[in-house]
Amino acid sequence: MKKYPIYMGLLVMFITSIGCESHKEEKHEERTFQVTNPIYKDTSITKEYVCQVHSIRNIELRAMEKGYLQEIKVDEGQKVQKGQMMFQIMPNIYQAELQKAKAENDAASIEYQNTKLLADNEVVSPNELALAKANFEKSKAEVKLAETHLGFTNIKAPFDGIMDHLHVREGSMLEEGELLTTLSDNSQMWVYFNVPEAEYLDYIMSAKKEEKKEVSLLMANNKKFNQNGIVETIEGEFNNETGNIAFRATFPNPDGILRHGETGTVLMKTALNHALLIPQKATFEVLDKHFVFVVDQDNVVRQREVKVGAELSNLFEVTQGLEENDKVLLEGIRLVKDGQKIKFQLEKADDVLAHLDIYAE
Repeated sequence: MKKYPIYMGLLVMFITSIGCESHKEEKHEERTFQVTNPIYKDTSITKEYVCQVHSIRNIELRAMEKGYLQEIKVDEGQKVQKGQMMFQIMPNIYQAELQKAKAENDAASIEYQNTKLLADNEVVSPNELALAKANFEKSKAEVKLAETHLGFTNIKAPFDGIMDHLHVREGSMLEEGELLTTLSDNSQMWVYFNVPEAEYLDYIMSAKKEEKKEVSLLMANNKKFNQNGIVETIEGEFNNETGNIAFRATFPNPDGILRHGETGTVLMKTALNHALLIPQKATFEVLDKHFVFVVDQDNVVRQREVKVGAELSNLFEVTQGLEENDKVLLEGIRLVKDGQKIKFQLEKADDVLAHLDIYAE
């Protein structure tokens, strides 16, 4: 008789447990899930491409003559103006050669004038006059050549730009063609980025291919450059190893922020016309494949694979697997199973998109 209270207590606990489970099932069955329809929209996506930044002009300055580097008139990183003196090679030898050439030119000039006077009096033949004239012209050319060599000892900036690292120091013995420094014109920058073949074809076959495509630049510090660029050229050949082709965009650089050799990311907007969109949160992945739950006419959820095209902010473009009138489970995809019957509330697609961060026309 003393054991009955124990048995009765266990029975009460068992019945209570069954009641709780039954209550949970009732609550689960009574849950109303939100579903929505895919929707067609004209929108755009921003594609990212790793890029290299180049000066519009970046050249090497080399010694045109050999000799001692007498003076460096600029410093590394300095801005220089077109025609500004940068390097002075000791000019003594070339000055002497110029003086010699001028003296020989004076002598040839006198000889030519005397020969001409004699030829006018028919004392010498026309051939001798022609030879004297040829010697005179040759001596004038020698003067020009000596002046050119002397001019090469004064190395001046060919355009406005910024100097790079100095490869020589004052007093160095220079050989002809030796590298002195490099000079960059950073007023505009050429930004190169590689585009896959499929995206190139979409670009080149688009109706707006004749219009200049505007792009922006994300710099290495993850901040946008304060100027937009224009895609101006596309290289002539694809890289057989990568399957990419190089695009070149030109960016104005009025503040001199960009420098030759920088890296970054080109951001290019691409139009998506009549794209079928669904919220990303309505999808789940299994082995790198995308799936959604679609509610059929009997209110039963069915797992369905979809092909995803472009990825937007909080949205996927669906290229295969869904139609506009399909009912897609929006929330609670972890709470249902394939083949389960549910209660749902249909949310308008426009209302769903209105609460997502997406630009759509």
